[in-house]
Amino acid sequence: MTDVEVLKALDDVVDPEIGKPLAAIKMLKGATVADDGSVEVQIELPTPAYPDRERISEAVRMALKAKLPEAGKATVSFTSDVKGINSGGAIGLKARNVIAVGSGKGGVGKSTIAASIAFGLKKSGATVGLLDADVYGPSIPHLAGASGQPGMIEKEGPDGQVVQRFEPLEADGVKLMSIGFMVPAEQAVIWRGPMLHKVLQQFLQQTEWGELDYLIIDMPPGTGDVSLTLSQLLGLSGAVIVCTPQQVALLDAVKAISMFNQVKIPVLGMVENMSGDIFGSGGARKKAEEMGIPFLGDVPGESGIRQRGDDGRIASVFDDDSLSRQPLQHVCQNVAMEIAKNLLGGDAPAMPTLEIL
Repeated sequence: MTDVEVLKALDDVVDPEIGKPLAAIKMLKGATVADDGSVEVQIELPTPAYPDRERISEAVRMALKAKLPEAGKATVSFTSDVKGINSGGAIGLKARNVIAVGSGKGGVGKSTIAASIAFGLKKSGATVGLLDADVYGPSIPHLAGASGQPGMIEKEGPDGQVVQRFEPLEADGVKLMSIGFMVPAEQAVIWRGPMLHKVLQQFLQQTEWGELDYLIIDMPPGTGDVSLTLSQLLGLSGAVIVCTPQQVALLDAVKAISMFNQVKIPVLGMVENMSGDIFGSGGARKKAEEMGIPFLGDVPGESGIRQRGDDGRIASVFDDDSLSRQPLQHVCQNVAMEIAKNLLGGDAPAMPTLEIL
């Protein structure tokens, strides 16, 4: 029995999440047969947030048992390499995936979910940035417990000239940028669309983000200028829509989905926040099914999330003592896997060309 024979035996093992053979989507990286007949199979996951890896291990063991009964004990080792479309390449942003988190209306916990996705993906092992594009109501600094002003660093540009760039703040390993770091918390930001466009472009293009697996963008609520700006600057990996279960929130969420569709930003799916008790439950799941888009998970209306956010400790929602850790982790995994499915199961989203109206 050789390494090649092992790989051939595993050639048609299907990935349980993506639904395609591991070999065909290049997740099957190698196999090693030891002198005692035991086998080690190397699998490369498309994201460190891949859920329940044991299902792959079990599928590999079953295939070897059926096709190579002489094989000894089989172990599966995992590495990960985040797949992406290099969303910001056109403007020099080194992010494999840019994800917009939006909502049709305010008050549904969009910023909390955006921050949770960022810190959850970081906890899984990814390199992550979080951009607060909610210029009129920036809440990421408070949620993350980050304060101070971004520093300025000098770097040599492509043309050899020295340029100044923002140095993002960092909280729990996630790089952060927000207008909230630059204006006092009590000061209102009163800007028209062109200024929003300029500032957002600066935050994306003139910030030293480094190389990121994921850049999460906390969008303003509603259907305004920022979405159009993003669609012009970037080829986003997709958008996540946050809503609460009641009908009035779902109506606005549908408008947000329509907006993203119009500006050619793929919708990764819907998250139901504050599920249960006062707002009911299941509304977002039902609406997602009606619209034929993925349902990414429901997050309970649990006081611990609010308390940790109020205390500037939103990253701690993934601590072992957090009641919301599992549902939020589930959302993070689903977001990452929807991107992987889009890339490995079909064509990458095209970079749209739109005119400002």
